[in-house]
Amino acid sequence: MARASFGIGTVRVRPGYAREVELPITRLVTGAEITLPVRVVHGREDGPTVWVTAAIHGDEVVGIEVIRRVLARLNPRTFHGTLVAAPIVNVLGFTAGDRYLPDRRDLNRSFPGSARGSLASRIAHLVMTEVVGRGEVGIDLHTGSFGRTNHPQVRADLDDPRTRLLAEAFGAPVMINARLRDGSLRAAARERGAAVLLYEAGEAWRFDEWAIEAGTAGVRRVLASLGMTDPVATPTAPSLVSRSSSWVRARRTGILQIDAVLGQRVSVGDRLGSLSDSFGKTLRLVHADRSGIVIGRTTAPLVNRGDALIHVAGLDEAVEPLPRHHLNPDLDPDLDPDLDPDLS
Repeated sequence: MARASFGIGTVRVRPGYAREVELPITRLVTGAEITLPVRVVHGREDGPTVWVTAAIHGDEVVGIEVIRRVLARLNPRTFHGTLVAAPIVNVLGFTAGDRYLPDRRDLNRSFPGSARGSLASRIAHLVMTEVVGRGEVGIDLHTGSFGRTNHPQVRADLDDPRTRLLAEAFGAPVMINARLRDGSLRAAARERGAAVLLYEAGEAWRFDEWAIEAGTAGVRRVLASLGMTDPVATPTAPSLVSRSSSWVRARRTGILQIDAVLGQRVSVGDRLGSLSDSFGKTLRLVHADRSGIVIGRTTAPLVNRGDALIHVAGLDEAVEPLPRHHLNPDLDPDLDPDLDPDLS
C-alpha cells in the first residue's frame, strides 16, 4: 500500500517527491510577504518523520549550509520516512543581518508561541505547528553567539535512553547533558514528545568548514541510524561525555592572547592564555580552573574584568557509551517505541 501524501501549510507532498514550501509569516509595510522557507523530503518508503532547523538566531549561518548539504544528498525515491527542513527560521533577523527579531526579542526564548501574540510568538507558533509538531525526532543547529566560537558538540538529555542513542549516532566530538531553557525550541518540543539534539559549532556569520563538515556528517548519521538512508561511516572515536561546564573569566581588563584551542584537553592550573596592556606587558596569566575539554572561547581581543574567556566542559570518564544499535523501532525490537523522548 502506497504512503499517504504529507500535508504542510496548504501543500501536500506525494511520496517519492521533495518540495519547497513557503509558509506565510507577516507582511512588510510595503505589502511584500515574508515567508518561512521549508523543504519537505517525503520518501516513498515508510519511516519516521524528522525535522531539522537552523538560524533561529539570524546570525547563525553554519546550520544553513549543513541543511543544504544534507538535502543535496537525499533521494526521495529511496528515502524512508519524511524530513522537514527549515534552514532559516529567523528570516527577518537573517535578512537584516541581526541575531534577533526587529523588536529585539530572542526567538529561542519565545516558544511555543501563540497565533495571537507578538511577532516572535507568532513565528514560534508557526514553527511548532508546521514543523516541530509533525516529527518525533528533531535536530536544531546553532553556532556560538557574536564574539564567541564553539567546538562541535551535541547538547541533549543524556539520561533519556533514546535521546542518548541519537546523540551517540550523531557522533560529535563532545556530547553534553544540558538543561532545558524556558521558552526554547527544545523545551517546547519536549512538551510535544519529541527527542531533540541541539548541535553547536563555529562562529556567528562565518561558514566555518570544520563546523559544517561535522554537522553534516552528524545529521546524516542520525538519519541513517533511524533507517531513513543507507548506512554512513561512523566517527573514528565515540563522543566524549560531559555533565557540567563553566567559563574561565578574566580577572583583569586587558588585551587577550589565547593559547588554548578548541577541543584541547586541559587540567586544573594549565595555562590557557594571558592578558597584557597595550605595550605588551603581561598583566595576568589565564589558567584552567577545572579539568576537561575546551568547547568554546571568546574571539574578542579586548576583554574586561569578569568577561567569559574560555568554556571548559568537565568529562565524565566513568560513563561507558550505551550499546550502539539501530534506532528505528521497527527494525530494532529491543528499543521501546513508547519511551517518552526527552531533550535539553
